[in-house]
Amino acid sequence: MKGYSKPLILILSVLAVDQLSKFWIKLNMTLGQEYKIFGDWFIIHFTENNGMAFGLEFGGETGKLALSLFRIIAVIGIGYGLHYMIKRKYHRGFILNVALIFAGAMGNIIDSTFYGVIFSESTWFEKARLFPAEGGYSSLLHGKVVDMLYFPIIKGNFPTWFPIWGGEDFLFFRPVFNVADSAITVAVALILLYQKHYFKEEVVEPASYNSEVVED
Repeated sequence: MKGYSKPLILILSVLAVDQLSKFWIKLNMTLGQEYKIFGDWFIIHFTENNGMAFGLEFGGETGKLALSLFRIIAVIGIGYGLHYMIKRKYHRGFILNVALIFAGAMGNIIDSTFYGVIFSESTWFEKARLFPAEGGYSSLLHGKVVDMLYFPIIKGNFPTWFPIWGGEDFLFFRPVFNVADSAITVAVALILLYQKHYFKEEVVEPASYNSEVVED
């Protein structure tokens, strides 16, 4: 187990925070409900998406199934890659970042795979229930991903002379996301920032030659 402990602890920690926060949101908030944490720039806002990270959509029911299956295949690949990197003693920072990506991908897979089966529908007027007698709101692999982290830090309007969006409202940061999305985003950012450190090329010393001249 040498080399596996820290990545495993990181994965389990991220999954625990991600799933506990999603369960609490589903069971205690109605769709669209929100709580202001730090003024108007950090808000817990309950929403769900049928597709990818940050609320992006992907191709209806068929697309949803394809995306869920793709996620499962991808996380299996990431898990195998993580095992390979640990065995080959890759840079510890890089391994932990890949573990973050694995945890984030797994967190959203749990939503899309099981939430439709174990929860009732969250609506604007009614909170979800866990293991409802009438069954869940959807089938296996068709669950919705729970999002709640919202950071509308900067609000304003584009100037009228601005191309395409001139005069329209401006909001940064608009997407609502979750802990799993955050783990993936942070890991990718760190890999990009520290890639030269993670992937240092070994400097091969030139072979030493005998200084003596060998005569025939």
